[in-house]
Amino acid sequence: MRNFELPGRSLAVARHGMAATSHAAATLTAVEILKAGGHAIDAAVAACAVQCVVEAGSTGVGGDCFAMISMQGSTDIRAYNGSGCAPAGVTLAALRAAGVTRIERHSPLAVTVPGAVDAWCRLVADHGRLPMSEVLAPAIAMARQGYAITPRVAFDLAEEQSLLQRDPTARATFLVDGRPPGIGEIQYQPLLANTLEAIGREGARAFYQGPIAEDIVEHMRAQGGVHTLQDFAGAAGEYVAPISLDYRGRTVYECPPNGQGVIALMILGILSRFDIRGDPLALDQLHLVIEASRLAYAARDAWVADPAMAGVDVKHMLSDRLLDQLAARIDPSGVATDLPDFGGGGAMHRDTVYISVVDKDRNAVSFINSLFWHYGSGLMSPRSGVLLQNRGEGFSLQEGHPNAIGPGKRPMHTIIPAMVAENGRVSMSFGVMGGHYQATGQAHFLSRLFDHGLDLQSAIELPRLFPLPGTASLEIEGRLLETLGDALRARGYGIETPTYAIGGAQAIHINWDRGTLLGGSDHRKDGLALGY
Repeated sequence: MRNFELPGRSLAVARHGMAATSHAAATLTAVEILKAGGHAIDAAVAACAVQCVVEAGSTGVGGDCFAMISMQGSTDIRAYNGSGCAPAGVTLAALRAAGVTRIERHSPLAVTVPGAVDAWCRLVADHGRLPMSEVLAPAIAMARQGYAITPRVAFDLAEEQSLLQRDPTARATFLVDGRPPGIGEIQYQPLLANTLEAIGREGARAFYQGPIAEDIVEHMRAQGGVHTLQDFAGAAGEYVAPISLDYRGRTVYECPPNGQGVIALMILGILSRFDIRGDPLALDQLHLVIEASRLAYAARDAWVADPAMAGVDVKHMLSDRLLDQLAARIDPSGVATDLPDFGGGGAMHRDTVYISVVDKDRNAVSFINSLFWHYGSGLMSPRSGVLLQNRGEGFSLQEGHPNAIGPGKRPMHTIIPAMVAENGRVSMSFGVMGGHYQATGQAHFLSRLFDHGLDLQSAIELPRLFPLPGTASLEIEGRLLETLGDALRARGYGIETPTYAIGGAQAIHINWDRGTLLGGSDHRKDGLALGY
């Protein structure tokens, strides 16, 4: 039971349906879709489309999407990989010959072919109850009629002002006379409204063939890119079989690589070798999470890639033998200095939107959509209003690396929806936002639930830290820095203060015995969990 004298949120509680998102308008949209008879996937896509408008820095039709669907609690979970590929004309050899040593964010090299629209249309067609035009109608209305800027969106706009200045369409769309709009100012995206209308009317074909694709390709090529209409016409995601690991008597499900869900499972597998209890913010407890994450991320930077083009041995990564070996490397009193060095490196973590929805029939959807960094590449197509992701920064430029950039290849991906099953039925749909942080964030969240006995909302609200991949440095939120900063430095960690709160999270728990739903949503964003 929470202390009602302290700041915080109560759990959302409902009987029939529930949605949890990082923006209030998206949550309300999802609940309205559910009340109108929509399937959970209809509500999730409708909410995501709204966020592509009102929280455009975190997600967009120019990004990627992963989803997991459980029908009426079944553990026969359907997962969808909606991540896009590098253009067919990109080769590592050509980049090296041109002297490219890094993939710059604001460049066409960072822009992979967006996979989100394909995923939305395929999932709604296969599982939804409503036409796509009805699913997208709320987002279209907001884009055309205007929406008010919320606090976190205002903050993100101010952070990315210099990026948005660089592209004429992005500047005209998101800035006011060159300045970021403040809380409560009204913003419009009429070009995006037209694009969403076309998708609602014609489906994915409208995005990947015809005027919208032509607009995006022309803009990329004008910046020096090699994107072609064939790259867009051939874009398609795929259904994939989830991977899983048992943790404290529950089964945790993730999408397989090219996503980093396997790394969340590795962290949990390492933690399962330890007796974890007591205060979740105690130094020794956090030390285990930090070290387990550092070990698992070293494996990520070495092995996670597009399995269609590189061998990714998930079975080995989740094997008892490897997890035992990694757990044995943890020094309970200090930072490990002998982590495997695979030449990976720590890219910064950024943002995303995660959506959880459960409908009256207990169909559950775990859904995530992202541009990678805030406002992605900052490149925006001038006639269709599509803000494009910078997911190509997830590639390696190292010759021979499994995740090296290549034609038609999907990058190592950070966005990872997840589910938990107990007693043979799915009992929770959840996800954690924050780019590279997500694998650590998921494992830490589940440990707080299942090792420390916290409820969803309390587990989400506790302060966070993130071990920066490939380093002995930690990003630590202010509340933890005040209480444990000196002690963590004494154990050998470097300390960095993040420029803003780390990540975000949403979760919905299905209580099958009582027939109720419990939801949590992160105070680090503008959203909430809401049911009926």
